[in-house]
Amino acid sequence: MTRRHGYALLAAILSMIVALSTAIYVGVATDDGTHQRTTLAGGRAPHNSAAPASTGVWVGTWSASPVGGEPGTETDGMAGRSVRNVVHASIGGTSARVTLSNLYGQSPLTITHASIALAAGAQTAEAAAQTMRRLTFGGNTLVVVPAGQQVLSDAVVLRIPAGSDVLVTTYSPVQSGPVTYHPRARQISYAAEGDRTEDPTGTAYTEQTEYWRYLTALDVLSDEAEGTVVAFGDSLTDGVGSTTNANHRWTDLLSRRLRSAIEAGRNVPRYSVVNQGIGGNQVLVDGLGRPAENQAGVARFARDVLGRSNVKVVIIDLGINDILRNPRLADPDAILDGLRTLVDQAHARGIKVIGATLMPFGGHRGYTDARESVRRQINAEIRSGKVYDAVADFDKAVRDPYNPRKFRSDYDSGDHLHPSDKGYERMAAAIDLDDLKGAAPAEL
Repeated sequence: MTRRHGYALLAAILSMIVALSTAIYVGVATDDGTHQRTTLAGGRAPHNSAAPASTGVWVGTWSASPVGGEPGTETDGMAGRSVRNVVHASIGGTSARVTLSNLYGQSPLTITHASIALAAGAQTAEAAAQTMRRLTFGGNTLVVVPAGQQVLSDAVVLRIPAGSDVLVTTYSPVQSGPVTYHPRARQISYAAEGDRTEDPTGTAYTEQTEYWRYLTALDVLSDEAEGTVVAFGDSLTDGVGSTTNANHRWTDLLSRRLRSAIEAGRNVPRYSVVNQGIGGNQVLVDGLGRPAENQAGVARFARDVLGRSNVKVVIIDLGINDILRNPRLADPDAILDGLRTLVDQAHARGIKVIGATLMPFGGHRGYTDARESVRRQINAEIRSGKVYDAVADFDKAVRDPYNPRKFRSDYDSGDHLHPSDKGYERMAAAIDLDDLKGAAPAEL
């Protein structure tokens, strides 16, 4: 029997299950994915799972924004294969839950089996002994995620240490259309033929990819943190140019700075840090497609920031692509108005906003003196204090003091737009940890 015929048979077998599940799982999420909710009528007790027993608060320990539909998955999706995502925890916790997204799917995504475990080490699909846990959704192992929506799993008891790698695995037996994914992850994940969801060895996971598939968030019930910091930006936040598998994005380095400061006894907030960067993202302009791939910052802010768990602070580093990708000269006032819109949305939820100055791009193929002038106008307004609650001066941190239109050479990854590992370290160091204190002002 061919794989395609096998899928058709499986689809027929599961059709009644899918129909029943779609009826049972009401309110999985709103169309824009801003509310994460799973409701089940008459659910059964989950296998290998339990309600959290420890004290703490739910915070984000890892996240990634859905970007689009993965090329080559338009028909089959990942049918008949196990997807094992590897993610890095910024903070520890005693229980965990995950968010799975079918935002860019064109048909329901049926997950019949999902699991979570600690990785046995770096750069491996192998799980640490005794950490494998089965994930459930409203008490069931099967969940159907409608096209354009997302689902939040039940909580499962699992001690996740800060700085550990976590394996989140899903299996879908039937075709589901385009796979919602996050490319350029700077982290190797895996896939295997068949249902290898609870296989701890990792031997079957022979396919490697630099994509995160379906998974968009990992939350923990944390006794180490009291809130979440969300980094919101483009490829400069996503970590393009940093070393793969090294967790050397500026967000990773900021998280380590925070933990070190707390361990040293400094009076700084106990926050986790999650990353909502998308390569090529703009403040004002969507990508192509319906729903739009690479949604504009003003369109995705509610989902990717306000929809995260227990957010206290957002750090915004966005605007450089509005300058570089505009065929005409970008309007600095329009970009600034867009950024202020994000600030207003955050303030309405009591979230403090730190904003970054736009870093130099001299030597990049998109550089012109006119575009440089737009960047400087935006930075001048940001530094004036008229946009954000506080400023992280990324521009000053990485620019060449003798030629401020360009990166300092050792902070440049080589493309004159993205930082090197050392440059990302400078960005993280440019954030004043004391600026994380406090809440949004009543009026900016």
